Amino acid sequence: MAGWNFANLWERIADRFPDSLAQVQGDQRSTWAEFDRRADGVASYLRANGASHQDKVALYLYNCPQYMEGCFGAYKASMVPVNTNYRYLDDELLYLWDNADAVAVIFHGVFVPRVEAIRSRLENVKVWIWVDDGSGARPDWAVDYEEVARSASGRYSPPEGRSGDDITMIYTGGTTGMPKGVMWRQDDLIRATVAVGNPSYLNDPEEIGAFAPIDALPAPGPPGLPACPLMHGTGWYTANMYLTAGGSVVLLEDRTFDVAELLDTIQREKVAALTIVGDAFARPIVNAMDADPDRWDISSLVLISSSGVMWSEPIKKRLLSHNPGMLLLDSFSSSEAIGMGASVSMAGAERQTAKFDLGNNVRVVGDNGTFVEPGSGERGRVAIPGYVPLGYYKDAEKTAATFLQIDGTRYSIPGDFATVEADGSITLLGRGSVCINTAGEKVFPEEVEESLKTHPNARDAVVVGVPDEKYGEAITALVEVEPGSPVQPQDLIEHVKASLSSYKAPKTVIIVDTIGRAPNGKVDYKRAKQIACDSLGINA
Repeated sequence: MAGWNFANLWERIADRFPDSLAQVQGDQRSTWAEFDRRADGVASYLRANGASHQDKVALYLYNCPQYMEGCFGAYKASMVPVNTNYRYLDDELLYLWDNADAVAVIFHGVFVPRVEAIRSRLENVKVWIWVDDGSGARPDWAVDYEEVARSASGRYSPPEGRSGDDITMIYTGGTTGMPKGVMWRQDDLIRATVAVGNPSYLNDPEEIGAFAPIDALPAPGPPGLPACPLMHGTGWYTANMYLTAGGSVVLLEDRTFDVAELLDTIQREKVAALTIVGDAFARPIVNAMDADPDRWDISSLVLISSSGVMWSEPIKKRLLSHNPGMLLLDSFSSSEAIGMGASVSMAGAERQTAKFDLGNNVRVVGDNGTFVEPGSGERGRVAIPGYVPLGYYKDAEKTAATFLQIDGTRYSIPGDFATVEADGSITLLGRGSVCINTAGEKVFPEEVEESLKTHPNARDAVVVGVPDEKYGEAITALVEVEPGSPVQPQDLIEHVKASLSSYKAPKTVIIVDTIGRAPNGKVDYKRAKQIACDSLGINA
């Protein structure tokens, strides 16, 4: 075995802890032995029906046990699982599955009408696997997932074997351009993620033994709950991590976020680790617990981790008041760069919003290609070396622009801007692709959004630049306020001016009913800009 491989490691866990839980969703509970056997069925069926080494299998699913079973089956077959955003429409799905060269699609029954509308245009897809969700009958052009999962006659092993060089891939983006497939060697991804909790994975398996980290586990790992969609990086990366620790993945049943279901599930399953996406998840959680402090016992939680969206200090403080013993890990990462920085908060030591300690050997690169000096005030892009992706699938130009050689070291530089403080920590400014240029000044929306959200009557905010004759782009904020709040737009503008330079303050604030974040907690800035322009009666 050359390098770490998810399938090999998970099979070893199934052999060590066959009767321990691997996945839970409501009344559905599967042991590691069942998880392993059902993934064998997926792997053997795919390879028996025309799929080959490193072919792509798309997962068009809401959160469900079949999602990670499908990943496990793909890993076993030395194939590549491909996430699919279940909010996509016809043309977006066609682009994604064509770009990924998908040969198989595993899909929930509710998506049958959309699949039927486009499948004739996807000649490369050989296998359609239908997951029954009670939404209707299976179409005759698809095979039943349950029949596939039960079809294994034994443990599947691909004829070419498996290795750490096997690729796994996650598609990212789409709000500022077409989605891009980020290609990881499994060995690199395991070292970048799983090694955070188990440093043994930083060693070569040939030196310490192919299954040494698994064999050293004294007991199965704890349950972890990704509250966000598995179709996005934050949920999928952590689900892989929970499983590789020998633990279980606990999933919510509701397809829209229900905070009561989440807290009930944490209490019932004694969840130890929770994955969220910033304030979009944390705020409703803490609001519910503040409103009914004796209803839920969350003492089992040891860790809440977040990535992808800023997580504000006031919300962290309120969460810790309900369980002072847990750690809050705010991870500064992206699909292209894991471990750029982290902010760890505990009771009495909450970290300031958007303040992160740099990861190992992470640097900030200025516009001139040199590293930013701490305390200089210079802005630059965060660059991470070490275990990084191979690049973007079938996109050499974007790969060359994102993965750069600096002084002989290869860095991933996905476009996150930051300054480096005198103590070596970084202050995150935001992604350059949504940076606003107003009267020659660069303003990062996230910085203004976080200032707005510290107002006691603001529930959420998104900031965009709209065309303006005087400024080029005028900073405009969409703000969701507490129901019944008397706050006025000018109050919010003055609030920003109290903490940021005046040029960063919105010229206009538009009060909206909801920001309309995606299930992963992120904002579609293109859509937000259109809403702002429509409200102001200007062309985008």
